[in-house]
Amino acid sequence: MLTKHILCYKKYFKNKNISKKLKLTLKNTTIDKMLTYASETGTLTERDREQLNIFERKVYRRILGPVYDNEKENWRTLTNKEIYASIKKPTTIETIRLNRLRWFRHVQRMEENRIPKRVLYMNLGATILRGRPRNRWQDEVRKDGGIVGGEGWQEKVHNRGEWKKLLRTARNHHILHMPME
Repeated sequence: MLTKHILCYKKYFKNKNISKKLKLTLKNTTIDKMLTYASETGTLTERDREQLNIFERKVYRRILGPVYDNEKENWRTLTNKEIYASIKKPTTIETIRLNRLRWFRHVQRMEENRIPKRVLYMNLGATILRGRPRNRWQDEVRKDGGIVGGEGWQEKVHNRGEWKKLLRTARNHHILHMPME
């Protein structure tokens, strides 16, 4: 169903009568909100991350259109690096990771008897399946927190000003950006 909603915007992104600025605003206010809805409570597989990045770059290529290459005297599509350099906004994956850290801080500050906090530290005692273990939410948060805050990042959660500054720095400097190979 999500793809049906997103595909309806395709005609707006191809329309030459709509400015690039308006198209970017449309993407930021609708598509990004749909992609990141309730994202702070879930985990992403590597395949999910790849597909989100591919989709996001596809939308940006459609919005920004081809560029004229003076050296070769022809039109070409933007490369991934050119897209990320021209767009100053965090990627969808970065936004999801930052939202996850924001939610973690919110749950950490809750009283011990609140359901979200009890669920976070609950031990289900289920049997472990064979094979590689699945990504857990806590593992993702631990990894992202280590990237953003370094050693002792969990102590920074309790200082609101320091935590906000940490997340703002991570957003502005694209610390959680996953570079492409």
